Amino acid sequence: MKLWDSWLVLAFASAFFAGLTAIFGKIGVAGINSNLATFIRTVIIIGIIALIVSWRKEWQPLNTISAHTLIFLALSAIATGASWLCYYRALQLGPASRVAPIDKLSVVFAMLLAFIFLKETITWKIAIGGSLVAAGAIFLALP
Repeated sequence: MKLWDSWLVLAFASAFFAGLTAIFGKIGVAGINSNLATFIRTVIIIGIIALIVSWRKEWQPLNTISAHTLIFLALSAIATGASWLCYYRALQLGPASRVAPIDKLSVVFAMLLAFIFLKETITWKIAIGGSLVAAGAIFLALP
C-alpha cells in the first residue's frame, strides 16, 4: 500500500497541517482584516489545488459530474468558507492555543452529524472517545 493510500496516515497529516494552519493563520491575520486574510488564503489554495489536479491529469468536464455531487460539493464549500471566516476572525480576536481546541470540536460535530444523517453506528468506544475529545477541547479552551 502506498503512503498516500492510507486514510490513517492522511488523517494524521491533516491534523498536523491543521495545527500549522492555526499558527501560520494567527501570525498572518495580524494587521489585516480577517475576511481579506481568508480570501487571500483561499486564492492560494485554489492555485495549489489547480496545479495538483493539472499535474495528475484529473480534470473532467462538469457535465460528467452528477447534480447530486455538485450540490453537496457546493454545500461543503459553503460550510468550509463559513468555517474559515469564523476561524480567522476568532484567531484575530483570541489566542491560537484556545481557538484551535474549540475548532477541533468539529470532530464531535462531524461524529454527531454522521450518526444522524449518514446512519453511522455509534459504539461505546466512539461515544467515549467523542466525549473525551469534547471534554479535552473545552478544558483546553477555558481560561
